[in-house]
Amino acid sequence: MKTKIVTLAILLSLFVVSCSKNDTSETSYMSKDEAQASSKIDLASDDVSTIVEDQYNNINSNSFSNKNGVVALSTCATITRVPAFGTVLNDGDLVTKTIDFGSGCTLANNNVVSGKIIITFTYHPTATSQTVNYSFDNFYHNNIKIEGNKSFTRTMTTGANPHPIVIMQMDLTATINGQTHHRVGSRTREIIAGYDTPNDLSDNVYSITGSWTTTHPSGTITSTITTPLQVKMSCMNVHKPLIVSGVITFTKNNHTATLDYGTGDCDNTAVFTINGNSYTIVIGN
Repeated sequence: MKTKIVTLAILLSLFVVSCSKNDTSETSYMSKDEAQASSKIDLASDDVSTIVEDQYNNINSNSFSNKNGVVALSTCATITRVPAFGTVLNDGDLVTKTIDFGSGCTLANNNVVSGKIIITFTYHPTATSQTVNYSFDNFYHNNIKIEGNKSFTRTMTTGANPHPIVIMQMDLTATINGQTHHRVGSRTREIIAGYDTPNDLSDNVYSITGSWTTTHPSGTITSTITTPLQVKMSCMNVHKPLIVSGVITFTKNNHTATLDYGTGDCDNTAVFTINGNSYTIVIGN
């Protein structure tokens, strides 16, 4: 097995792999365009989920908490609520929060969003499980139009160390350069360390599992987290990429590839393996 160090841009070109004698179709493997589209949808989905969870956790606020490291404290976005802010919420009230980014807002991670995200949920202050639905109104993430519906269910565990587990469901379409890409699937995120220190983000550690299917114009790719991804917020000041371990497996037409994030170090590299060859890649900047 050979290993090379390459940048993410070069990695994407490696998705175009020569086919075997028994399969001459170039669409048998993941293409560069499919890989690029998938990574952009991942980025948009993660940012949107972070924004929505932030707003759910701050039901009575018309600003962002800035505890997640993604959404900067800013007057750029306008946040409204029905019932209006200042109104006392009662158990069973339907709550709608609208986040209007206008013609464009830059997040703390330098991604640019515009349009609206609309959040709805039924207010149950003592419930151990809560489902939040959210949709989009002319919403763009880095010039990619996002449409469809997503939801997450936040459940508190019981026992000596109660903590939340968030299951995110998605059924959305991303329009990239005039082409549509449809994604369906789910991701489960569990905070496994740091929840008992709510004012200190740096000690938070998350475990992420799940799978999703993305239908591109040229074919369908299934992505499965085969080894749980681990996210360490303590890596934020070392490298922007926070995933430090875990494996994602990609499948298209019975061909597979894997992306291995390592064993827990705060680095910005991962090992991509396809067709028997491995490449150490640089994630992010």
